[in-house]
Amino acid sequence: MSQQLPPKRKRSMKSKIKIVFIILAVLLLYIWTFASISIDFTRVVERFSSNYGRVVPQLFSPNWDRAGEVIEMMIETIFIAYVGSLAAAIIAVPLGFIAAFNMSGSKIIATFGKWVLSGVRAFPEIILAILFVVAVGPTPFAGILAIAIGSTGMLGKLYAEVLESIDMNVVEAMEANGANKIQIMFHGIIPQVIPEFLSYAIYRFEIDVRASTILGYVGAGGIGTMIFFAQSNRNWSDMGMILFVIIVVVTIIDYASTYIRRKIV
Repeated sequence: MSQQLPPKRKRSMKSKIKIVFIILAVLLLYIWTFASISIDFTRVVERFSSNYGRVVPQLFSPNWDRAGEVIEMMIETIFIAYVGSLAAAIIAVPLGFIAAFNMSGSKIIATFGKWVLSGVRAFPEIILAILFVVAVGPTPFAGILAIAIGSTGMLGKLYAEVLESIDMNVVEAMEANGANKIQIMFHGIIPQVIPEFLSYAIYRFEIDVRASTILGYVGAGGIGTMIFFAQSNRNWSDMGMILFVIIVVVTIIDYASTYIRRKIV
C-alpha cells in the first residue's frame, strides 16, 4: 500500500509577489555592483593569458629545496594561532558572562558587554596586526596579540549566546536548595556550557590558523613573511611550495578539529 503524502500548500499571490520582488532586488544589486566597479574584462583576459604560461607552471612546480624552511615557518604560524586562540578562549569567558543577560542580571550591563564584543569584532586581524607591529615591533608576538584580540570578540559573542540558552531550571533548583554562587557556577552552569565552549574554541583555532598565514605579510611573524618575499621577488616556485604546505596543514587541522569537536559535543 503506497503512502499518501499530504497535499502541498499553495502559495498565496502575496507570497509569490514577495518572492519575485526578492529575486529582482538581488539581481539588481548584482547588476549595480558589477556596473559600479567598472571591470575591464578584456584587460583581465589579456593579463591572465600573458601571465598564465609564466606563473602557473611554476606554482605547480614547488621548490622542494625550501621545504624545510617553509615547514619551520608553518609551525611558527600554528604556534601563533594556538597561543592567540588559547588567550582568546580564556579572555572571552568573563566577557561572555557579562554579555549574557541571564548571567549579568542587568540589561544595561549585558548590552554594554555586547557592544564591547561588537566593537572588537569590527577590526579584522590584518588591521590589528598592523597596529601591533607598530606597537611591539615586527615579531610573532604582534601576530599573537592580533589573533587573541580578534578572536575574543567572536568567542565572547558565541559564549554569551550559549549562556543565554542554558537550562535555568537547574540554577533555580540549586538556589532553592541553598547552594551558593560558587556551587551554582561549578555544578549548575559550567557543566552545561563547557562542551560548547570547547567546541567553539577549537573551531576558532581552525579559523585562526588560516588568518595567521597572512599576518606575516605585514611583519607579524609566521609563513606570511615568506609569502611576502616570494611575491616581491616573483619567485613562484617558492610560492608553490608555500601554498602546498599551507593546504596540507590546514586540511589536516580541519579534519582533526572536526573529529575532536564531534567527540566533545
